[in-house]
Amino acid sequence: MNEQTETKREEDKVNEEVVEESAQAEAAQEQEVVAEPTVEEQLAAAQAQVDTLQDSYLRAMAEMENSRRRADEAIERAHKFAVEKFAKNMLPVIDSLEKALEVAGDEKSPIIEGVEATYRQLVKAMESSGMVEINPVGEKFDPTKHQAITMVPAMEGQTSGHVAQVFQRGWLINERVLRAALVSVVQ
Repeated sequence: MNEQTETKREEDKVNEEVVEESAQAEAAQEQEVVAEPTVEEQLAAAQAQVDTLQDSYLRAMAEMENSRRRADEAIERAHKFAVEKFAKNMLPVIDSLEKALEVAGDEKSPIIEGVEATYRQLVKAMESSGMVEINPVGEKFDPTKHQAITMVPAMEGQTSGHVAQVFQRGWLINERVLRAALVSVVQ
């Protein structure tokens, strides 16, 4: 009987090992099943990634559009004000021609007529380049466009705070002050 008992014990031991191995295999399968995401979870993860990429794409497109807009504005400003330095350098020439015509008075010689023609051409060229003359006699004093040199007492028909006399006309270039007008202002 000893042998039979021993054989039975060995069989029981083998059966227990087989049952234990089966249980471990089932547990491993359950862990694998739990570790593998479901189709819905995979779809949700893919949708989250799509949303992130779409947000990045939209931000990049917006930044590109802003850069293009800024570049277009810079080009437009460059076109508008490209002649600014040249125009500033030409203002003393216009002033000199005006003084020459002022000194000549009513005299009509070929030289004076040539100076008048040159002056008109220069002013026309300045205006076609986007420049506008500031001649504010009688207008209300505007410190952004006028530079007050003196204050004069009010005379009959003059209003306080208005320009009485212009000593040197100012110029605007595309609505920006190139040179302020030098004026006297009524007290």
